[in-house]
Amino acid sequence: MGKSSKDKRDAYYRLAKEQGWRARSAFKLIQLDEQFDLFSGVTRVVDLCAAPGSWSQVLSRVLIKGESFGRRAWEEKQKKEGEILTGEVEENEGNGHQDTGEEKQAKKGELRPRKDVRIVAVDLQPMASLEGITSLKGDITTPSTVTRILRALDPDTYVDDAEDSGSHPVDLVLSDGAPDVTGLHDLDIYIQSQLLYSALNLALRILKPGGKFVAKVFRGKDVDLIYAQLRCFFTSVHCAKPRSSRASSLEAFVVCEGFNIPKGYKVDPTRPVGLGAQVPVPEKRNKDKGSFDSDGQRRTMREDGVTVLEFESDDEEDKNRWIAPFVACGDLSAWDADATYHLPKDRVSLDPVQPPTAPPYKRALELRRQQGGLYGKTSK
Repeated sequence: MGKSSKDKRDAYYRLAKEQGWRARSAFKLIQLDEQFDLFSGVTRVVDLCAAPGSWSQVLSRVLIKGESFGRRAWEEKQKKEGEILTGEVEENEGNGHQDTGEEKQAKKGELRPRKDVRIVAVDLQPMASLEGITSLKGDITTPSTVTRILRALDPDTYVDDAEDSGSHPVDLVLSDGAPDVTGLHDLDIYIQSQLLYSALNLALRILKPGGKFVAKVFRGKDVDLIYAQLRCFFTSVHCAKPRSSRASSLEAFVVCEGFNIPKGYKVDPTRPVGLGAQVPVPEKRNKDKGSFDSDGQRRTMREDGVTVLEFESDDEEDKNRWIAPFVACGDLSAWDADATYHLPKDRVSLDPVQPPTAPPYKRALELRRQQGGLYGKTSK
């Protein structure tokens, strides 16, 4: 498929090139941030499976450069225009009101970079450099990668036993990694779950209390078991589907907030979660056993107004299962990732912002070119 035909099929692929993003997945992180305010109070981030670097690019532009995107940028613009129209700016000055530095920057539309930001991107594939991003070529399933991440975050103060001393310096861990899908859904879901477990086990060793964890997940019949295990370590777990993620895809994202190691639980790298570790059951599951009604149902209202419906079960296996609230992120009236849009006749198709630096199929392309194939004449 040529780049012009893909432009017509995928609006977000086209927008990513127009706005300077390395991949369309940048919109997924922006829309997740719109819904959950992921970057609030965040200065130290680890981006796992980062290549080609679209999520790291968002982190660099938001945290280091201080830019705003999506709904937040629109709200800031509307607020600024509203203040100008209503004359609040002049009125505040007349009343002797002194704005803070951030308020002045917001009103002037200036950038608001954060201080002491550290971002580490990890991937098996090499990634083109980005401003303020420390890139590591490594395997997230290898325990030594944790040591390299901690050393990259604090190169001046890091000591080898910092990991065991309880000094966990990371506010947010992201993982947008996915396997090369085979088309066999059960196999793809299983491999993706193991990738998620690898990211989780790494996050357990570097996240600070109250930290956040976001990872890609393929929704299958047993995905609620993953949700239940995540809820053991986080006070809030949601399953989120950004608008830029195709509805025809099983892809979604688990957004976990409020990291807290259960009492008495010790993170053991030799017995990771998902591969032999006994995950503790949260204490709150044993509370309010008699609050179910005669039909075995319980309804609770969350702070955001969403009603959560729970069902009582006598099956011990079902008691360890839990379904995370599902949230649709992004403007639902925005571009549809599954739709095809007509383009003007004078449109010029743009090249990708950052081509793959070392794709796994690079050697295959070279061999095909040597044999006369791939846009050339095929030898007989």
